Amino acid sequence: MTRIFLALTLLLGYAGTASAQELYMPRNIKKAYTNQTRNRNGMPGARYWQNKGRYDIQLKVNAPSGVVYGQENIRYINNSPDTLKSLVIRLLCNLHKVNAPRSGYVSRDFLTEGVTIDTFLVNGAEVNFDNDIGTVGAVKLPEPLNAKDSIDLHVSWHYTLSEQSGREGKIDSTTFFLAYAYPRVSVYDDYNGWDVIEHMDRVEFYSDFNDYNVAVTVPKNYVVWGTGVLQNAGEVLQPAIAKRLKDSYTADKVMHVATKEEMSGGQVTQQKDWNTWKFTAADIADVTFGTSNHYVWDAASVVVDSSTGRRSSVQAAYDHSAADFHHSVDFSRYALDWFSRNWPGIPYPFPTMTAFQGFADMEYPMMVNDATVGDELGFAQLVQDHEIAHTYFPFYMGINESRYAFMDEGWATTFEYLIGIAEKGKEAADKFYQLFRVRSYINDPSGEEDQPIISQSHQVSGAGYGNNAYGKPSLAYLALKDLLGDQVFRKSLHAYMNAWHGKHPMPWDFFNIFNTASGQNLNWFWNNWFFSNNYIDLQLADVKTKGNTAELTIINNGGFAIPFDVVITAADGSISKIHQTPAVWKDGNKKITVNVPAAKNLAAVQLDGVIYMDYTPADNKWKK
Repeated sequence: MTRIFLALTLLLGYAGTASAQELYMPRNIKKAYTNQTRNRNGMPGARYWQNKGRYDIQLKVNAPSGVVYGQENIRYINNSPDTLKSLVIRLLCNLHKVNAPRSGYVSRDFLTEGVTIDTFLVNGAEVNFDNDIGTVGAVKLPEPLNAKDSIDLHVSWHYTLSEQSGREGKIDSTTFFLAYAYPRVSVYDDYNGWDVIEHMDRVEFYSDFNDYNVAVTVPKNYVVWGTGVLQNAGEVLQPAIAKRLKDSYTADKVMHVATKEEMSGGQVTQQKDWNTWKFTAADIADVTFGTSNHYVWDAASVVVDSSTGRRSSVQAAYDHSAADFHHSVDFSRYALDWFSRNWPGIPYPFPTMTAFQGFADMEYPMMVNDATVGDELGFAQLVQDHEIAHTYFPFYMGINESRYAFMDEGWATTFEYLIGIAEKGKEAADKFYQLFRVRSYINDPSGEEDQPIISQSHQVSGAGYGNNAYGKPSLAYLALKDLLGDQVFRKSLHAYMNAWHGKHPMPWDFFNIFNTASGQNLNWFWNNWFFSNNYIDLQLADVKTKGNTAELTIINNGGFAIPFDVVITAADGSISKIHQTPAVWKDGNKKITVNVPAAKNLAAVQLDGVIYMDYTPADNKWKK
């Protein structure tokens, strides 16, 4: 693949050309090109590197108190060319501390004392750890960690799960969701060094690709669901339940691994006082776990790679009263199949996917934590689709979501829309997209709504963050798909994903590799959508008929290079549509002339952006 790309870039003339400089580029990105960790053709550079951790974690969850005790051994490998004199450690559950930075108000039930580090050893030597930190803090090493060397850490800690659950905490009195449950080494990368951005409630993932062995100890009758593959089902489950779980790994229809009656009757787990559930996951960004003594357990599987016949296990854990979750496994099977074969068209890369009923509507590697919406099955499926789509961004593609959320939320929103068309039809998908992804943005004229998408996510607040992360970039990706056509768009998307999965791409890597793979200089498009204060507002300024042709004068007051339909209505009521791709805006003109066929009995003309909702729709119409 690398040789093909190098040949292609030489042929097309993009590698090292001045055209790549047309985009605004921060100093640290320029330095990465100089250091050859990244290439101007969008590929990882000859000297690209990233660090890695090998985590051996033991968690003990005391129920019903919710006190979690943990200890871990970490082998941290410094693949960088730099000598590290300190490590940056993340304690993400410190978000619950009273003095932690957050983006908004929280109730008292959300607050805890945070995480307490009881022991911190570096190569066997105890190091003082300052527990008076937020979600991120530095630890000075007794001796520097040299380039291409490794270090061994041992950490023990404890914390209490919050009464009010968000992305983690207590779901109910005997159901807990353990996200961010362990201290981790922050990312040290080639363009910014240590990632020291505080983990606020709207900021999400940026993680190294680590290897994990995790043991979660819980009381009897508590089942644990988690990231990775359960290694010891026979040790923690009663034989009939263990057999059902094993059978589900090749089942095409939903199996009830554990029913409500079996859970309440003590017929599911081994009846020891405590059971330790062991999971493994390799080359993954994070691990997450949920546990309950009354959630029911459904499972099946789906072939995600038809070329090899590889299957993934699909599971759901939920309260029996949640009507929508009874369909969760079927929703997941459809989503994994569709995403693997259509968009993005990359086989689901992991061995499991579990939907856990919680409150966050939040993605994690191989897990989603979704709220129940009762019998609103269409909405429930869409939410689950969105969170599962995150498998690819940021868990297959290790993007820096804390700085550039559009690199994953924008794609998940796009895949949510495309699978929605397959599930519910285009009209229904369009209406949902307009309602939930565009309407609030385009109807709010405040200045923050029109900040460039490239603005760093942790520096944009309120609805401006949401629109820059979700709706606007998704509109950009869909406009790009319209511009390039499905074949070239797919080729370019796969080039990006094949080159950068398991790595840390930046926006400029994405822009440049699409330029390379598509064989086009798309900098005009990137500048228009990602580096501007544009918005959506077309105006049909004039219509002149000349024989069987209508000459339309269209003004792009908002500036975004959007696709749109010209809807022509004849006097007899017949309607025809002529589609215009974003290419009509390529030369940068905000006023264009479009000629369309129209009979002399032309009655009306309208510009229809469909999901590209217009700020002033009244001036998009003309009547004779």
